[in-house]
Amino acid sequence: MNLTLPWPPSANTYWRHPTKGKLAGRHLISEKGRAYREAVAWNVKAQLGAIKPTAKRLAVEIEVFVPDRRRRDLDNLHKGLLDSLTHAGVWADDSQIDDLRIRRARDENGDLIIAGMVKVAITEEEGNGNG
Repeated sequence: MNLTLPWPPSANTYWRHPTKGKLAGRHLISEKGRAYREAVAWNVKAQLGAIKPTAKRLAVEIEVFVPDRRRRDLDNLHKGLLDSLTHAGVWADDSQIDDLRIRRARDENGDLIIAGMVKVAITEEEGNGNG
């Protein structure tokens, strides 16, 4: 299964952590994070139609097409993206992922490809036990 999705918010902006009021101390998805989850759900439906979440073990490859040339940590991008794919019903839970790879997209000269999106390839792992 292959998907092209919008640029995800970083882990730093996907979550919010209120320090006051009745929600103090909780970890919540930010407004930006909720909007991204809905955008991913819409894109999954538009690209794949109605799907049933798989319960199999998975390998996920993420190709990152940065929106600009600023420095970014790749490890800040995947949490909101994977959470949004869970919310969209691609899989039952992202704990099913046994192999996760993330790379920046570069052209044949090694230059970054600036596009502000991610491409996600999801495959079922061989010998797909539930363990």
